[in-house]
Amino acid sequence: MEIRNAHPRVLPLIAERWSPRAFDGSAVLEDDLDVILEAAALAPSAFNYQPWRFLYSHRDDANWGLFLSLLIPFNASWANGAGVLLFIVSDSVMLQGDEANPSYSHSFDAGAAWAQMALQATVLGYHAHGMTGIDFDRIRTELAVPDSFRIEAAVAIGRRGSPEILPEGLRAHEVPSGRKPVSDLANAGSFASLLRPQ
Repeated sequence: MEIRNAHPRVLPLIAERWSPRAFDGSAVLEDDLDVILEAAALAPSAFNYQPWRFLYSHRDDANWGLFLSLLIPFNASWANGAGVLLFIVSDSVMLQGDEANPSYSHSFDAGAAWAQMALQATVLGYHAHGMTGIDFDRIRTELAVPDSFRIEAAVAIGRRGSPEILPEGLRAHEVPSGRKPVSDLANAGSFASLLRPQ
């Protein structure tokens, strides 16, 4: 199994998770999807508001063609091999009693849910590939997403297939991608030392 290089104290599951494009076309069991979504729903959120919502379609169900058509053509070309397609949306308005206030962290919180979704999928022997190459306007219309919800991303979930099913130009990329060193991303103090050289 491919794995990223990581400090030995990093949880192995985190280093093992990656986003392939080659899926084998097999179904994602409903029970497994329920567990994946429950893991996502256990993510932390501001005021425990849980702003995320998940709209999904199983491969070959009545919504599959529609969900696939809501991806840009490049993503649809490989995501068709997944077992589930899912859209993550988040509520930008927080209702607290009779008051409706903007939620500053709704996207941040939905990102935490996505991360837990991806990790749980990995534990169950699947992979999850998030993407923003999607038709945001059509998603809002076709899936009746209310205006107060931000469309965050799509996710393809399935079992990994052979890279040979991908177009030749993508096969070489079908490995875990590298990561920037933490020293490029984190600094004790101000942002100044993280600025790119001009």
